[in-house]
Amino acid sequence: MREHIKLMATYNEWMNAKVYDAAGRLSADELAMNRGAFFGSILGTLNHIMVGDRVWLSRFAKHPAKHAALDPLRVLTAPTSLDQILYTDFQALKDHRMALDTVIKEWVATLTDADLDRTLHYASMKGTVFKKPFGSLLMHFFNHQTHHRGQATTLLSQAGQDVGVTDLLVLIPDPIDEC
Repeated sequence: MREHIKLMATYNEWMNAKVYDAAGRLSADELAMNRGAFFGSILGTLNHIMVGDRVWLSRFAKHPAKHAALDPLRVLTAPTSLDQILYTDFQALKDHRMALDTVIKEWVATLTDADLDRTLHYASMKGTVFKKPFGSLLMHFFNHQTHHRGQATTLLSQAGQDVGVTDLLVLIPDPIDEC
């Protein structure tokens, strides 16, 4: 499972770079235009992904292992709603996205099987308390990103921007033939 999580972190970083490159070719008005999506605009959708990541990473920072790689998350103010616009300036959003993706990759590289087997206790944004398997929560974390990046790529396509290949398959290495 650890190798798959590392692959997902690499995929996350790769896809975010592609999405942000495509979005960077649009004007501020085009990015902020309400396109009728779950979070309105391309900017709103990208902010939502960031909100989700920060919420989950803040929860993960409370893991009993206290992973030092998540220290940058411990000092950030927690988002207050899932549609919160953390950054109206696209470049600031992109800079934070790239920094966060680096933190994610560095953090997942430190995870152990014992970490993944733990139960994480956390509270939702509404205060409901949960306890769930940490490894499964990580899968949700990456799945959430993929889901909303799919929405962002649709919005970008509608705005005339092609993100290119988005398949995880591109990053899955071929097995080494054993002779």
